[in-house]
Amino acid sequence: MKYLGLVWGNLKRRKLRTLLTLLSVLVAFVLFGYLAAIRQAFSAGVDVAGADRLIVRHKVSIIQFLPETYEARMEQIPGVANAMHMTWFGGEYQKPTNFFAQIPVVPEELFDMYPEYLLSDAHRAAFLATRTGAIAGRRTAERFGWQVGDRIPIKVVAWRRKDGAGFWEFDLVGIYDGAEKGTDDTQFFFRHDYFEEARAWGSGLVGWYVVRIDDPARAAEVAAAIDAEFANSPRETKAEPEGAFVQGFANQVGDIGLIMTAIVAAVFFTILLVAGNTMAYAVRERTSELAMLKAIGFTDRGVLGLVLGESLLLAGVGGGLGLVLAWVLVSTGDPTGGSLPVFFFPARDLAIGILLIAVLALAAGILPALQAQRLQIADALRR
Repeated sequence: MKYLGLVWGNLKRRKLRTLLTLLSVLVAFVLFGYLAAIRQAFSAGVDVAGADRLIVRHKVSIIQFLPETYEARMEQIPGVANAMHMTWFGGEYQKPTNFFAQIPVVPEELFDMYPEYLLSDAHRAAFLATRTGAIAGRRTAERFGWQVGDRIPIKVVAWRRKDGAGFWEFDLVGIYDGAEKGTDDTQFFFRHDYFEEARAWGSGLVGWYVVRIDDPARAAEVAAAIDAEFANSPRETKAEPEGAFVQGFANQVGDIGLIMTAIVAAVFFTILLVAGNTMAYAVRERTSELAMLKAIGFTDRGVLGLVLGESLLLAGVGGGLGLVLAWVLVSTGDPTGGSLPVFFFPARDLAIGILLIAVLALAAGILPALQAQRLQIADALRR
């Protein structure tokens, strides 16, 4: 710490060059923060997926339907504790870009299957008692300014009504929160019995099943038993752990992790060149001064430490400010307006960012620092 003033003074010699390098590092870490939040959004649910839950869908595709009668048969399979069905509704609220998941469910089963969805007792009772009732996640309710008691019209897209109406109307009776930060609180759940009695087609069919099992260690065994139960039937199934299902769904748009890693690697390689060039010029310009430091008693290791200190300070200030700014900007909300299921800067990636600052500082400063360490006093003073 006693040499901090000397290190900072050296960086201030070329203020514009130092400022531009700092800004480059800052922008790189802001981008890193946003990419981390976007990756978290695309893999939403993987980290908080229930280890004791399976997803059972049609073997061909999730857009193919399964009979509602499969639920009772699944619950008879050894190892299955409970099962519930869900269906993708896919209506429009106000305009097509206002996307959020709308899913008909059996209210009594929803909260037993998903204890991470937190709803007050009063709202839960209202959901059970109101045939046209619906509950919305906190983020979706805040996104559209909904309050409990509002009437929510959803435009018909795929699921036409028997009465020919162009809208499905729901009474918002509750707003749920997530027990964990990664819990999806953007969904909109309404009652399956209301959906079943009013839809014009598809009676008795559902989209997929969520199955709770007794022992997560037997997930593969129970999944195989479920698929065997419906093998060679007109609607065969594919059962898999919830985490695998969510990850597979995210991977439909590509390997998000690989894409993000490639972008970050390209950006940081460029920033490494910029920072390394800054440090190389700084050492080259101060060759005689570094020789003087050695002449008055600085050791080779001391000079090495000074140059690495400059690199660490440069990367630390730029990267630290970038991470803080990324955290603040991401915390202001989803840039898409709330269509992403979750959007936050994970603490894990924040720790990775801090590690990247150290790696960047070392990689950018090590060659110039070794060059400074190897300086011969007489030769350097003659330059």
